[in-house]
Parts: sequence; C-alpha cells; structure tokens
Amino acid sequence: MPSKVWSGHLTFGLVSIPVEVVTAARRKTIDLDLLHAKDHSRIRQVLYCQAEDKPLDRSEIVKGFEYEKGRYVVLEQKEIDAIKPPSAKSIEILEFVDAAEVDPVYLDTSYYLLPAEGGEKPYALLYSAMHSTRYYAVAKITMHEREYTTIVRCGEHGFLMHTMYYANEVKEVKAFQHEPKAVSQKELTLAKALIENLSDKFDPSKYENTYLNRLEQAIQSKAKGKKIVAAPAATKPKVIDIMEALQKSLKTRKPVRKVVAKKRKAS
Repeated sequence: MPSKVWSGHLTFGLVSIPVEVVTAARRKTIDLDLLHAKDHSRIRQVLYCQAEDKPLDRSEIVKGFEYEKGRYVVLEQKEIDAIKPPSAKSIEILEFVDAAEVDPVYLDTSYYLLPAEGGEKPYALLYSAMHSTRYYAVAKITMHEREYTTIVRCGEHGFLMHTMYYANEVKEVKAFQHEPKAVSQKELTLAKALIENLSDKFDPSKYENTYLNRLEQAIQSKAKGKKIVAAPAATKPKVIDIMEALQKSLKTRKPVRKVVAKKRKAS
C-alpha cells in the first residue's frame, strides 16, 4: 500500500478540492554495510576537525557556505528555520500549460494525487477538463518543510504529481544542441523499418533490474558457502558502415508486431 505523505486541498481560482498525496514509486536498492575487513565489525563515521586534529561531538558542528576560498558565512539552525516555508495545507495551481511544451527533463519525483472524502466530484470534473484540453497544471506545495513547484498531469485513472527541477538546476549541454546530419532517403527508410521491427506495446513488467537480481543471488549463494558466478563479459560493439548495420539488424530481428498478429489470428 502506497504511503500517504500529505493531505490538504488542491485549489485553483475559488475551487478547493480535498486531496491526498501518496508515493507513486520508490527505487529498490540493497544497502551494504561498511565493515572492518579484519573482524567484520561495523564501522562508524567520525566527525573530525582538520585544524585541531581531533574528533568532534555533533553539538560542536555548525553549517556554513564557502563564499571565498577558506571563508564561510555561518548560518545558525534558528536562522535556517526562520526562512523555511510555513506549513501549508493547500496545493495552489498557478497556471495551466500545454502538455507538449513540458520537457520531461524537468520532472523529478512522482506522486499519486488522489481525491479525499468529499472531493470525488470536483476532482473528476477537473480531471476530465484537463484530459480533454491536454493541459498540465503548474502548482506549489509545501512538503517535509520544503516548498516545491510541481507539475500535475492526467494519468490513466487519475492525477499524477511530479516535483519539478528549476531552470537553473537543469544542465545545458552544448553537444546536445545540434542539427541532424544529412542522411539519405534509403538510410532513413531502413532505420524506420528497424524501429517498426523492434516496436511493441510498452509493458514495464517486462523489464528487470538485472544487477540487483544478481546481487541478491550472490548474497544468498555466499551465505550458503557457494561460489559467486561472474556475470558474462560484455562484448564491445564493432563500428561498421551504417547501411550494413541496418541491413544486418533487419535480417537478424523478428518483427514483433507481425508475430503478435499471427498468434492472435491463429487463436
């Protein structure tokens, strides 16, 4: 069951809709503890002062920003607390924007935005309106004592909310801004044919974190005293002529859609 992280109201204009925010996804990892190689006892990190060459207690630590080499502006905790956003109980929609204009690079953490008791009808009305107009909403929310700008969009069955990176947080890469080199019509036809050949319906359940699976297997094997089997070495792809590569790829790959269509016809 997804965990609820926030509850309040979604507002735009004079409309206020009771909603709840729950986590939509959480990355699965395996935490490996740091141990002393000699006796396998757990180690702990020590806060250490370089100038005095001694360990410090956490109560002796303050936070600061280095504005020049070796010079800091020190901020006390009460000063940091004073500028935190106030606890808010509403998601304020600032504006609606064309969905096609929102680059996915700006989207960060995902949440489900669900209707709370009494908010089902206005929630359904706003969802239907945004779905038919193909608009996203840009909104503000305060969670975990932090203010976020978010994108609210229509999912298959309801609203999804994504915290958003700000413009100054997205890195500009000059190499990414380039014009496509001229390609021949024959090359383009072959490339499009290969794309069609490999196309299929998107099904996230088909994809697995193979490294995580192998790590789990390795831990289980070693716990039972078995030897860890190394993963097969990756082969380095050879750089060959683009036309030759496309033609060979088309010959060695089976058309996904055609195979599916034949199975359906046979059934």
